[in-house]
This record gives sequence, structure tokens and C-alpha cells, in this order.
Amino acid sequence: MGKKSRLKTKGAKKERMPFVARTFEGLPREADWVALREFVPAASATITLTSGETVRVCSMLPGNGAGIRRQDGEIWIGLQVAHNFGDISRDLAHVIDLARETEPGNPVRMTDPGVGPRLQDVIAPDSGFDVEVHDGFDYWVEGVEGNEGITEALAEANDTIAPTVHLDSVDGAYWTEMGPQRFLRWVMTHDETALLNALARLHADDADTLGEGTKLIGHFRAHGLLVPVWEFEHDADALEKPAVEFAARLDQALADDSPLTSAQRAAKGSLISRQVQV
Repeated sequence: MGKKSRLKTKGAKKERMPFVARTFEGLPREADWVALREFVPAASATITLTSGETVRVCSMLPGNGAGIRRQDGEIWIGLQVAHNFGDISRDLAHVIDLARETEPGNPVRMTDPGVGPRLQDVIAPDSGFDVEVHDGFDYWVEGVEGNEGITEALAEANDTIAPTVHLDSVDGAYWTEMGPQRFLRWVMTHDETALLNALARLHADDADTLGEGTKLIGHFRAHGLLVPVWEFEHDADALEKPAVEFAARLDQALADDSPLTSAQRAAKGSLISRQVQV
């Protein structure tokens, strides 16, 4: 092999998966995947793979790690991580493969995933994704021997968590308390344009609240989905029924394909301009 060929081979980069904006589309409870990836501090859910194995999906692992092979051999993967090779679904499927090769009791060492299967290819079609929100990170060390030395560190980490509750009545909605303020972040899987139109129709009719003392303050985008945000003073339990009622109103508004009125267009413009960071 000539010098030029050797240099070309040495400099070759690993092929990458193309960027995917809506990376969790097609997974069970897509909205909850987005929530755990983006803003829920301590939560987990178990998935079943096509191989029959089960994997615990965590919002966050120690050190924002990619994954862990537990002492009992169970595989845990983390969603809130520093790496992103373009297709998060491919990244996570790669973490599962790496975990299989990791000695029990050790963290997964992330490598470039290259091109390969995505989560949609390795999760069983009938797998569930039932989210459990935790009060803190203590679940990290449940059943782990010799964890006495990290009790203080866990306590400090737990102090930084904003209280969070997953609403039972609807998918993808999470109540949180940040200081004196309380918010509901609701990940919605509808087409963005259709959703904005529907929210505009509701706002023009004063029907976009979750009851007295609540206000739709804006939205943000995450993984190809829109996340409306409400502010209020209520506890999470008080939002269960209003959330169901709002979902019914939203479905009706989504089914309305008539042109927006001038008031509705103004409401849509206002909503588009109110992108929030919560």
C-alpha cells in the first residue's frame, strides 16, 4: 500500500447515522421518552427487547453516564447524557450493545455508534414504558452492595431536584415546582402546525387553561415535538381532571380544519412568539 493510500485509510471517519429530529417516534409513549430525556430529573421505566431481555431506562445515571451493567447483570441506560452522535435512538441502542459486553458492576464506556440498529429496531413491539418518577437518586443504589460511601453525595444531589409528578390521567404531562412557581410541561405528539392551530382556537375562546388560576404561558420544542407550558398555584392532584377535560377540548379543536379567524390568527402569532425555557 502506498503512502497516499495509508494516509487516506488512517484519516477515514466512521460512518454516521443521519440526524433525526423526532428520534423517539414509533417508541411506546414517545412523549414520556422526550420528557425523561429533557427535563424530568429522576425517573425510570423498563423496556422489553425483541431478544426478551429487559432494560431499565433512566432519566439520568451517575456522572451523566451512558449506561451501567449492574452487579446482578441488569442493564440500565441513561437519557440525559453529554454525547449526541446525530441520532439519539441509535446512540441508545449502541449503549445496550456495549452494556452486554461490560463486566457486571461497571459503567458502560461510550464509543462512536456508527451506523446500526436504532431503539425502534431492538424494542419489542408490545413493550411497555411505564414511568416511575422518583423523589431522588437513591434508586441508583438499591440492591447494590458497598454503597455506604456515596450516601452523602446522593443527599446533596437529591437537594437539587425540583419536585416532579407525572400526571396519571394523560400521557407526557409533568407537574413541577421551582421555588415559588409551579408549572405543567406537557409533551404533545401532534403535528406542530395542527397543534398550534388548535391551541390558537382554544385561546381565542378562553378555553386553553387548566382551570381557574392557570395560564398557558408558552411552549418549547424538544425532539421534533411541541411542549406547551402552563403556570399555576395548584398541586398536581388538582390538575388530573382539568387535564382530561383539556385533552377533550384539544381533540375537538384538532378536528376543526376550518380557516382560522382573525382572532385565532392573532392568538397563534402570540403563542408562536412565547417560547419559554422552563
